Amino acid sequence: MENEKETTIEEQEVTKAGEGTGNAVDTVAEVKPEATAESAPAWRFGEGRGDGRRGRDRGRDRDRDPADKEFVEKLVKLNRTAKVVKGGRRFSFSALTVIGDRKGNVGYGFGKANDVSEAIRKSIDKAKRNMIKLPVKNGTIPHEVTGFFKASQVLLKPACSGTGIIAGGPVRAIMEAGGVTDVLSKSIGASSQYNVIKATFDSISRMMDAKTIAKNRGKSLKELWG
Repeated sequence: MENEKETTIEEQEVTKAGEGTGNAVDTVAEVKPEATAESAPAWRFGEGRGDGRRGRDRGRDRDRDPADKEFVEKLVKLNRTAKVVKGGRRFSFSALTVIGDRKGNVGYGFGKANDVSEAIRKSIDKAKRNMIKLPVKNGTIPHEVTGFFKASQVLLKPACSGTGIIAGGPVRAIMEAGGVTDVLSKSIGASSQYNVIKATFDSISRMMDAKTIAKNRGKSLKELWG
């Protein structure tokens, strides 16, 4: 600090001398204090922008619809991609999620955004718009069924009580979200999580519900089963 003060005094003398000689010197250099936690902008120390953003997120969570709590949300896959531009790399995120009410309604969604939370939110919104009915009888599916999507194939079989969900990855997430407690499954072919989910939902769409079939045929369950 002593060196800075000495330099400042010399600059003042040069400035005064310049005024006498007609040089274009209008201001006198001043000693600037060092940046401290009190004088520096708040955002440099994490007190400004970050806290405000977190505060907005908390408010957003408080304003969330209570009906959303009824759904079980499961993140199946989160992927990050990078695009190289002149200033560096720009990251983008994609999320694949499965939701369900554990009462036979399930859906899946795929969303992309520059932020992780925004990508997940988009995928959940799409999943809510694409929900289908999963027929559940005594905690398991009504019959054996196979679903296909491109190179993926998913086989689902009913199981007795106490078996549990014999499945992995996306198939387990769908069964848990749909309320199934006992099921046997086998994934054949391509193991891409997106393809497996599509194949699983194809198998769900092929399932036949006894009540729906009896209603469509204009018969009761007793008449249908003979």
